[in-house]
Amino acid sequence: MNNTYRMLVLIATYKLADKAAEMFREKNLPVQYRLGAQGTASSEIMDTLGFGSVDKCILAGMVPKSFGHEMLGLLHSRLRLDAVNSGIAFTIPLTGVTNLLMRMMESVEEKNQETTEGTGEHLMTENNYTLIAAFVDRGFSGDVMEAAKAAGAGGGTVLHGRSIGSEDATGFWGQSVQEEKDIVLILAPHKSKVAIMRAISEKCGMHSKAKGTVVSLPIDEVMGI
Repeated sequence: MNNTYRMLVLIATYKLADKAAEMFREKNLPVQYRLGAQGTASSEIMDTLGFGSVDKCILAGMVPKSFGHEMLGLLHSRLRLDAVNSGIAFTIPLTGVTNLLMRMMESVEEKNQETTEGTGEHLMTENNYTLIAAFVDRGFSGDVMEAAKAAGAGGGTVLHGRSIGSEDATGFWGQSVQEEKDIVLILAPHKSKVAIMRAISEKCGMHSKAKGTVVSLPIDEVMGI
């Protein structure tokens, strides 16, 4: 497939996410996922995020690579991602797609052959950022952000989830693993990735009270930084 598809992700207020979802429909993008999210509990970290509200929405959808750049430009121009308290949007390369989704994306490309308005190319950063995801027991997201900020991170977004296969994990690590999890997403400069991941691991690793793990994902392009 040669990395021809991307996952387009927007982290913003619910109001802006609603507008973005309508844009997805206008452009015939058939696959959308919505997740509720929160800023961290610390007001200091909330200020760092640049958001005035705790509640966030994550909107994600699959796009052809050729169209992802244009959609980021549209999100930037229509949602004013350069404004305070707006949001950020970025694309993540996908390495595999089912045949059905591939056919759907080919249809999207055919319907959107004309150049899309307002790409905002001069405001887009390519290949300079990475997405760090830390998975910790519920209640330790503040510790993750404290460690990440000390290593150069600017802010993050918190999701709540559950771990599955906890019994297998308990057997592997030799200690109990809490099912309720906080997932902390941090968009950071690529040059800071190793330092941030190391800081989180040292403070909130599997052998700490947070029983955390941390991974990173490549970012293609980003708007709103």
